[in-house]
Amino acid sequence: MATIDYQEFELKLEKMKEELEESIARLTEEMEAIVTDDSSTDMEDLASLESDSMHHNALLQQQRSELAEVIHALGKIKDGSYGICEESGDLISVERLRAEPHTRYCVDDAKKVGK
Repeated sequence: MATIDYQEFELKLEKMKEELEESIARLTEEMEAIVTDDSSTDMEDLASLESDSMHHNALLQQQRSELAEVIHALGKIKDGSYGICEESGDLISVERLRAEPHTRYCVDDAKKVGK
């Protein structure tokens, strides 16, 4: 098994964190614009705004959740537990970490816990 280059993953996670924070800020602004746009009274326009709002809300929730996972992974790098499965204590493969740097679980345990 290849050894983990913590600096590689820390840089990758920091970049993900920055991109997620920017995306969350942009989505929040868009949602505020949707909420404050009361110029439309047409039923189709209102339905479209409602749909856009629901889509933005779901995306925002997903990105906030992913950001929390990225922050958690950065904390694990700092405390020395990065790359260790939270379920079994086994090492997580470098290939899995490269595919999903913020994963908490090895492949086998991810299947068990549904992640």
